[in-house]
Amino acid sequence: MTALLDVENLTLQFRTDEGLITAVDNVSFSLDKSEVMGLVGESGSGKSVTAKALMHLNARNAVYSPESKITLHTETGPVDVLSLKTPKELNIVRGGAVSMIFQEPMASFAPAISIGNQMVEQLQLHGDYTKEQAKRWSIEMLDRVGISDAGKRFNQYAFELSGGMRQRAMIAMALSTQPKLLIADEPTTALDVTIQAQVIDLMKDLVSEFQMGIVFITHDLGVVAQTADKVNVMYLGRMIETGPVRDVIRQPKHPYTQGLIAALPKLDDIDAPLTPVPGDIPSPLERPSGCVFHTRCRQVVGDVCKQVDPKDRDLDGSHRVACHIYTEEMA
Repeated sequence: MTALLDVENLTLQFRTDEGLITAVDNVSFSLDKSEVMGLVGESGSGKSVTAKALMHLNARNAVYSPESKITLHTETGPVDVLSLKTPKELNIVRGGAVSMIFQEPMASFAPAISIGNQMVEQLQLHGDYTKEQAKRWSIEMLDRVGISDAGKRFNQYAFELSGGMRQRAMIAMALSTQPKLLIADEPTTALDVTIQAQVIDLMKDLVSEFQMGIVFITHDLGVVAQTADKVNVMYLGRMIETGPVRDVIRQPKHPYTQGLIAALPKLDDIDAPLTPVPGDIPSPLERPSGCVFHTRCRQVVGDVCKQVDPKDRDLDGSHRVACHIYTEEMA
């Protein structure tokens, strides 16, 4: 496999009136071409902040640690993402080699410009298209994501479309530049199951066609199981379990991952009660010491979980977990 993205020791804090708040804590991962990585966790886990860091999109009060490094491997050589400053430099990670599908489609479209004109403008900005070529390709992409009468929708505005249709139009716009890296932040949330399946199939086709890598952010472990090659589980800014998707879904090792899977409805036993993860995710202002999950964990190991930050440990090849249950001393 050929490396597409390397994230090393990413630590991100936000400067606020209350002081520095840690949103992402020492996160590292890599992504190859034609690979799909699922990023899973509850709201507030740091998934979207991590994804925005890949495009240098976090707010101006964001502070990256000196050790943080994000490297995008392009055809012209490696790009140090966090060193990009000017709008021209940032073009490569903002719609060029990298595209992002955001959670809220209405916030992603200019209300006074038609969907089609926005798609044409970005294609001409990032590619060698005439206006007519850009229009034809935009209509084709709208059609490929399941928008009926795509030629008519091309001339409409975001407020004229339903929520699900706006979501599909945003997906079409993100995919139209044929990015090498696609960041999909809850891309199928507003879609019904048939369109959701169609969009997932489209993403798989584009991965194969363009050797595109995808960072797929979602709460839906079922979508991850169908889409991703590997999965990273985040909690309160930490990467607590990573590995091949089948290993993590079928044999989750971290108590948090086990809790997420236990909370899913069971189709073979529809009367079984749902088992949520106990408690709520803490505020970043009240970040727990030691293991960040110990305040909700059913398997706390004495005081070590409350006092010592667990280190990553290899369990089986590429399956890694950060939990004191699996430390060398207790193995």
